[in-house]
This record gives sequence, structure tokens and C-alpha cells, in this order.
Amino acid sequence: MLDHLFITGIDTDCGKTYITGLIAYHLKRLGVNCITSKLVQTGCSGIAKDIIEHRKTMGIDILPEDSNGLTCLFVYTFPASPHLSAIIDQHPFDIKIVEQSINKLKSQYDIVLTEGAGGLTAPLNQQMLTADYLSRYQIPVVLVSSSRLGSINHTLLSINYCKNNNIRLTVVVYNHFPHDNKKIACGSYKFIKSYLEKNYPAIKLIHCNDLQKKSNANVIDLFM
Repeated sequence: MLDHLFITGIDTDCGKTYITGLIAYHLKRLGVNCITSKLVQTGCSGIAKDIIEHRKTMGIDILPEDSNGLTCLFVYTFPASPHLSAIIDQHPFDIKIVEQSINKLKSQYDIVLTEGAGGLTAPLNQQMLTADYLSRYQIPVVLVSSSRLGSINHTLLSINYCKNNNIRLTVVVYNHFPHDNKKIACGSYKFIKSYLEKNYPAIKLIHCNDLQKKSNANVIDLFM
């Protein structure tokens, strides 16, 4: 089984945090000793707000690794792209420090699920995009899409960016927001499914309905 999985999205607010928490919830239900982490968080202080949401979705309390910052070492107060927030807070992002923390988590858990910030090309600092990090370390990637208008364009661009930049995209999760237009949501899902089957059959497509807590999803088969 994998020891590290990275969850990114087609843009900000597409549901990465929710999907990350759900995958972790099902892994725990199956007896897998897992933990989530956040590559970098902006717009808060203290424990990363997305880590708090992960724990709520998992149905567990805040962990010691959260309290001591190990699950998200770079938390910036200004709500912006990480590279800008780091400048404003005068605290440079360092990927080597992140890797050290992830390796420590790996030594304590079977698998670490790391949620990114924004999309694939979100800049972490002046030299590195999120995509550069994923390409360098060859971490298996889950791409969260959505049912919003425009998601087909963003999803296909993200898929092809991964394929053209040596990024190990393994799964696309289609996140259907409850109040989005049903016709658009259904049509978008069908188009993305057809596109993957035709062009990238090795990439799995999972509908978020199959990940709900009541679904008893076997996420080991789906993601690992």
C-alpha cells in the first residue's frame, strides 16, 4: 500500500479538504493507521483550519501532531497564495522542512494524506510551484474536480498539465456540490468520464457519492 498520497484540486474551494477528510475517515474505518497533513495553510493562525476540518470529518479530536504543528508547519495569516502570504508574514516556505515533517509522520503512520493549497500551479515560494514539488518527489496525486460551471475546462487543463509535467496523477474525484445545477453536474461528470476513458484509461474517476460515510467505500481498492 502507498505511504503517501497528495490531494490537489482544479482550483480553490473545490472540496479538497472535504475529500481528504473522507478518504482518511474510510481508511481509519478499514483499520489503516493514517493521518492527514496540509502542505501550507493561509488565512489563519495556530492549527491549520483545514486540519481541523479533516479531524471533524474523520470524527476524531485534534491530534498531538496537530497541536505541535507537525501536520502543517507553515501557517500564514494573510489569505492569499502561499508565496505572497509568506512574504507578508516574513516567514519563507521551505520544502525541505515540509519533507522532514512528512517523513516523521510516515515513520508513525501507515499512510499520510497531504492536502495542497489551491491548484497545481499555486506558487509555494518564488522558485517552486506545487506542481514542481509533486514532480520532484513523484507523489501519487488525487485531483479533486467539481460540478461548478467551468469545471470541465479546469479539470481537463489540470489532467493534461499533470501528464505533460511528470506528475503521477492516479485518481480524479468528482465533487458534486448539493446546490449546483443538476444538468450541468451530470453532463460534466459524463464528459470527464468519457474523456478519461478515451485518453487516460489508467486514471480512475470516482464520484464523491461513492465516498460518503454511509457508502462503506473500500478506499484501499479505490485509491491505493
